[in-house]
Amino acid sequence: MNQEEFYKLLETRRSIRKYKKDPVPKAVIEKILQAGMQAPSGKNRQNWRFFVATGEKREEYLKYSQKSWIGIKDVLQKRLKPSLYEFTERFFYTLGDAPVVIFCYSHNDKSERYHTSIGSVYMAVENMNLACFVEGLGCCTMGAPLEIKNEVDEFLGVNELEEYKNGELELLCALVLGYPDHEPPKAPRQLEGRVTWLS
Repeated sequence: MNQEEFYKLLETRRSIRKYKKDPVPKAVIEKILQAGMQAPSGKNRQNWRFFVATGEKREEYLKYSQKSWIGIKDVLQKRLKPSLYEFTERFFYTLGDAPVVIFCYSHNDKSERYHTSIGSVYMAVENMNLACFVEGLGCCTMGAPLEIKNEVDEFLGVNELEEYKNGELELLCALVLGYPDHEPPKAPRQLEGRVTWLS
């Protein structure tokens, strides 16, 4: 990949919320996860933890996705035009038919600052976003599971892990992915007031 292709990749990547029902081969999912784990991390702790739901487990998660919608729907109703609001509601109820959901956790401990730990995981998530695009997949990073994070922890069985009981595992987001079934426009980048130059 040359420089032009790289910057084109960044410009054309977008969040996908409608997917084909075709399954994603496990080998491809593993490549996406490996891409995430190539990210930099504070003190090289590589503190990301991923839980992958497919098949029946993904189907079971739908009721939690629907419940998480309740916590954010009022905010979105104020921000989105009616047609987009209705589309987003359908997405929460079906996950856009995405066959894969990856739950992304941070393993926090006192040897590293909290924000550095969670920032490391989000860098891994961005790598996974880009890898999905390269693999011909679409994806959407979702913060909505945080609306019901304790229930999600229990659903995944994370609450039974020793690290969780010690207060060290924290859900940060979920990544839904699959083969895209639409080509949504990319929201314009808001550049005004985002950068301050100092010299």
